[in-house]
Amino acid sequence: MNFSPVWGQELIDHEQTLKEIIKVNDYFMEKYSDCKAPSNVGRERPSNIWTRGVYYEGLMALYSILPQEKIYDYAYQWSEFHNWGYRNGASTRNADNYCAGQTYIDLYRLSKEPKQIRKVKANLDMLVNTPQNDDWTWIDAIQMGMPVFAKYGVTMNDTKYFDKMWDMYACSRNDIGGGLYNKEDGLWWRDADFVPPYKEPNGEDCYWSRGNGWVYAALVRVLSEIPKDEKHYKDYVNDFMSMTKALVKCQRKDGFWNASLHDPKNYGGKEVTGTSLFVYGMAWGINNGFLSKEKYMPVVAKAWNAVVKDAIHENGFLGYVQGTGKEPKDGQPVTYDSMPDFEDYGIGCFLLGGVEVYKLQESK
Repeated sequence: MNFSPVWGQELIDHEQTLKEIIKVNDYFMEKYSDCKAPSNVGRERPSNIWTRGVYYEGLMALYSILPQEKIYDYAYQWSEFHNWGYRNGASTRNADNYCAGQTYIDLYRLSKEPKQIRKVKANLDMLVNTPQNDDWTWIDAIQMGMPVFAKYGVTMNDTKYFDKMWDMYACSRNDIGGGLYNKEDGLWWRDADFVPPYKEPNGEDCYWSRGNGWVYAALVRVLSEIPKDEKHYKDYVNDFMSMTKALVKCQRKDGFWNASLHDPKNYGGKEVTGTSLFVYGMAWGINNGFLSKEKYMPVVAKAWNAVVKDAIHENGFLGYVQGTGKEPKDGQPVTYDSMPDFEDYGIGCFLLGGVEVYKLQESK
């Protein structure tokens, strides 16, 4: 890749960044003005599943830099409609179901209403008090579930949630399928079905972009919360750094990442969700002193500018979002005009990346 080593070679427009973030979010909030309604095409699901949970992660990030009442109200009304609870109740072990807890905790931190986290506590305590650690059998679950433990542990100042979080993460990383993390490549197989001998058409290992984006984002969200003296803090940092180095090698010349990180011809093309999550992680790394501006700013700038230039419609619709699935061939076609089966998680990924880029410009 031909990136200039000089920070600022490809600049990001600070004001335009915020405008684009607002435009995309306004599109969603206007289209789905009823915050309780599912945002899907042909698949009816309750609006507190993971797709909407990811959107609200991005929305609460936006609220941190743009504290408008309409944003707070949209998140609060959604949470209130679902009684601050989860699909299938507090006894669920499926991280897709308790992803919404990230937003419930964020809102609790603003208003301290006990009802906001009662079911979060019940769910996490059930997970902590039972011996199973192998719930996160697919890497998407790491992002859906791990930050809930981190946020709640910090909020309650209780390290038992950090301990359980590590046990579950380590099980996915090292044990499930023989370990879903490939230390040699610094990337993750999506689940045990994709561990070798499974190969991509070009003979490479199958590393799905968004799946790796979920893990990368989870590491950011955990490291943003837990104290630096937490016993596994450095382990998370090491994985974040290894993934960063691996991901830079996979970036396309136009700034995007392909759906398949090691086989650009297997459903190759621009893809926004993985790209946004990688932007999120790298911009956060720069903002927090883990990554040098000189080396990584060109990577972030090229990716963010590509998304803004090529993926955002005039009305705020976000193109090049791969629909739900677990590998490159799923959720196709991925084009400028294609409508994914769920819009919300793609916008959530975009908001996470955009807000962190906006913060980056403030630290310039």
